[in-house]
Amino acid sequence: MHPSLVRRAKHAVPLHAVTQKDLKAWTDKRAKREQHWLSSAGFAAKSGELLPIPDANGAVSAYVLGLGKGGDPLAAAVFSEQLDAGTYRLGDMPEDVAASAALAWVLGLYSFARYRKNNRAQPKLVVPDNVDGEDATRIAEGVFLARDLITTPANDMGPVELAAAAQGLAKRHNAKFAVTVGDALLKANYPLIHTVGRASSRPPRLIDIRWGRAGAPKVTLVGKGVCFDSGGLDIKGASGMLMMKKDMGGAATVLGLAHMIMDSKLDVRLRVLIPAVENSISGTAYRPGDVIPSRKGLNIEIGNTDAEGRLVLADALTEADTETPELLIDIATLTGAARAATGFDLPPYFTDDEKLAADLLRIGFAVHDPMWRLPLWRGYESAIASPIADLNNSPDYNLGGAITAALFLNRFVDKAKSWVHLDIPAWIDRPKPGRRKGAEPNTARALYALLKERYGKA
Repeated sequence: MHPSLVRRAKHAVPLHAVTQKDLKAWTDKRAKREQHWLSSAGFAAKSGELLPIPDANGAVSAYVLGLGKGGDPLAAAVFSEQLDAGTYRLGDMPEDVAASAALAWVLGLYSFARYRKNNRAQPKLVVPDNVDGEDATRIAEGVFLARDLITTPANDMGPVELAAAAQGLAKRHNAKFAVTVGDALLKANYPLIHTVGRASSRPPRLIDIRWGRAGAPKVTLVGKGVCFDSGGLDIKGASGMLMMKKDMGGAATVLGLAHMIMDSKLDVRLRVLIPAVENSISGTAYRPGDVIPSRKGLNIEIGNTDAEGRLVLADALTEADTETPELLIDIATLTGAARAATGFDLPPYFTDDEKLAADLLRIGFAVHDPMWRLPLWRGYESAIASPIADLNNSPDYNLGGAITAALFLNRFVDKAKSWVHLDIPAWIDRPKPGRRKGAEPNTARALYALLKERYGKA
């Protein structure tokens, strides 16, 4: 388990959490002295309101956290974010609420310490016997792995370093690891991945991880690994380029999710494919107007070199599709149009599988890792047509950009029994308990919950 979680302790300070609706009923059950203290302190159970409750000698005997209207299962992260070092325990609460609180506790302790040390002594939480602390730990570890990868700047997180992180994860779980690098991509017929990454001094590569028993249902994860996106020759402006270290957020998210899957030993045959590239500018950069063949055999006219993510994903999806996986999931920081449509809180997803679509919506809201379905509207297919090739990577249409990008990717998926594309920001712009502003593997926790529900353990 995470070092901040323990099973036993001689003394632990109780932690309570209450909504505004339940405040009166909860207060009425407390001792008269505590009722007077809560009233004199003006505790109103507002969201994030944390109040110590003293004993008769003035020492802290408990804490109470306001949940406001409720609805956020990770609200308990406020405890670990704000409390001093010490040992604490959860007050009486249902099993599912306690499980969420344990996960929230660990998530609230995250810090990125690669360049600036965090010397804060971590508080500890006594995990109730009915709570799976191991599962809370593996989820948090997957989230932290992804956050660390996304936060690391591009000078220290290029294709080589991303591949090394993937290899380390594979080694940890006894998974098979392979990588195809540089010109070997052409020999192996991954021309789009090679084209996008060839201008960089850091060669492009395709990362490939396999894990699980051969006869298990095939689940394949594909993550966009553009370690930095200058925009290529259709160069981005300064403001657009500033956060492009996170353009490998899809890759980071699938690695975090893969850790959760492998660590929990779900009964799946897992494959992870990550095209890792840097979209740079040099004399070997690909140009607007070029026509590039794909692994599938479709020729792509380059309308804009800044629409590179769909190119590298196309080759990886083609390879993934050849194995006819039961579930094929691709995750990418693909379009600004997705952010315009649904913001940072609610990344869109696209699928033709109605059961999968309903499950993702339900589970996403249940674990507070939400997403929202947008349509694969075939009426926009003409927007990705080319007069001289099979497809154009930059739609001749300035609306519905997240949809046209999804339609482009869909052209490279034929055999998978079920496919979903998630267009995530890999970022939180409005902080919440346990989810500070910055890097985040949006949808990873929801996808893990979905896979647990469907496949369980071997």
